[in-house]
Amino acid sequence: MCDIKITIIDREGVSHEVDAPTDMNMNVMELVRAYELAPEGTIGICGGMAMCASCQCYVINDVGLPEKNDDEDAMLWEAFNVKDNSRLGCQIHITPELDGLVVELAPEA
Repeated sequence: MCDIKITIIDREGVSHEVDAPTDMNMNVMELVRAYELAPEGTIGICGGMAMCASCQCYVINDVGLPEKNDDEDAMLWEAFNVKDNSRLGCQIHITPELDGLVVELAPEA
């Protein structure tokens, strides 16, 4: 297994290219928390259960993400600042196929 590169644009517009392990069953929300790219208590409030949308992000490039599941789709339907490219970071699991992914954190609701 190896690390991949993911670029995360924080809520201030600063771009961070980070190493993302593909062998730890992590998701993008956990990656943001691990690198402290959002203030504590403002992302992943529900613990990654697709129940709060605090980890909403905008997918900037096309790297072949898996389709949204029903829980993610329902949560985004209720969230603020939703765009066509919105996803929940907790539902984007880090796999080798995501190498080069670029996401921007959505504003706090």
